[in-house]
Amino acid sequence: MNLTLARVLRVDESNCIAFVGSGGKTTAMFQLARQLTPPVIVTATSRLGAWQVPLADKHLTVKSQNDLASLEKDATGVTLITGDIKDDKTEPVSREVVEGLHEFCVSRSIPLLIEADGSRQRPLKGWAEHEPPIPDFVEHVVTVAGLSGLGKPLTEEHVHRPELFAEISGVKAGESIDSNSLVRALLHENSSLKNIPNSARRTVLLNQADTNELQASARATTQALLSKYQSVVISSLKQEKIFAAHEPVAGIILAAGESSRYGQPKQLLDWKGEPFVRVVARRALEAGLAPVVVVTGANAERVESAVRDLNVKIVRNSEWKSGQASSIREGTFALTPAPLPLGEGYAGACIFLLVDQPQITTSILQALVERHAKGLHSVVAPMVMDRRANPVLFDRRTFADLLTLEGDTGGRAIFHKHQVEYLPWHDDRLLLDVDTPEQYQRLLADETL
Repeated sequence: MNLTLARVLRVDESNCIAFVGSGGKTTAMFQLARQLTPPVIVTATSRLGAWQVPLADKHLTVKSQNDLASLEKDATGVTLITGDIKDDKTEPVSREVVEGLHEFCVSRSIPLLIEADGSRQRPLKGWAEHEPPIPDFVEHVVTVAGLSGLGKPLTEEHVHRPELFAEISGVKAGESIDSNSLVRALLHENSSLKNIPNSARRTVLLNQADTNELQASARATTQALLSKYQSVVISSLKQEKIFAAHEPVAGIILAAGESSRYGQPKQLLDWKGEPFVRVVARRALEAGLAPVVVVTGANAERVESAVRDLNVKIVRNSEWKSGQASSIREGTFALTPAPLPLGEGYAGACIFLLVDQPQITTSILQALVERHAKGLHSVVAPMVMDRRANPVLFDRRTFADLLTLEGDTGGRAIFHKHQVEYLPWHDDRLLLDVDTPEQYQRLLADETL
């Protein structure tokens, strides 16, 4: 399945989206508008080129809220609302008009897309003090950056307001712009971040990734950008291609069981000098999973003491005796609060890790994350010798179903409701877990681990 902007931006979670930045804002806004069920309202608090007006099905000139009275019958298809056209550019709409459009769209469940700043067709920009003027009711802000600016000198030819970009990126006038300086600019407090509402979802759209080299440069920035944004999308909108959508992927370690079949807590069995639960937690952290949630239950204090000094979130499951489903619910629930400021606490997907698989590698965890990024698949599971293996990744859209699980069932109970993407993996060690002392001895005896 090819990725679309509507899919990677998870538009079903937002009905008011602002586009800021440079290098493809208008293109992104209208491409998204065409992917949504009409009617769709598009507007701009900045100037658009008159040549961009035909991207809409209908263009309405609005100067005040009084001019919105006819919107009920006039808004069809993709409707662009701006001020007058002067000198081949549309005038921006006023704050009063934007607020009126928001009220109109919310009451009718109509998507509202807003271009909220200008860039004079440059791939990169610096933000003036008043920019970007993002309304406080916006639910999602997409910051666009044009990768065609990489490798170019910091001049007015390539950067709108180059002196301001220099301040936030650390690049001097005339010096070459690289991916590290772009990251510094996008993470700076004086970038678009300064006006993003605290409750809004934040996305960086790295556009103009028209070559393999630029795609590689974009991928190298994702981990850093995810520290303050909730998703990083790599695209070439000119080619109508989206290559990947990177989001934080959480790790949920199921460590609440009593290990009744084994006879002693498996969470605390020794693996090369460390308890199982600690080894699995460290693997998740090394693979870049965040947050890492450890669900405890039986022997909770002893298990928690084994990981307390690690950067993990401990969730105690008081209903652990009812079966694995209760731990899945507790771990998933820890990821479902509303997005927090600066990207903290959000996960676009999670990987469930079994505490009795200390042999798990960072390679398989990272491979699951990469496969998810390339398709935003609902479920990604390893396939080893025609057998489904653990661990398994679940996209955010499955979380509601995971929260309904009951009894001693795992995530496979919802496979029938979601398409599963299988990841071929040539390591049969993923098929081994420890349910008996004999399996533990086999694990210890495997010299390849």
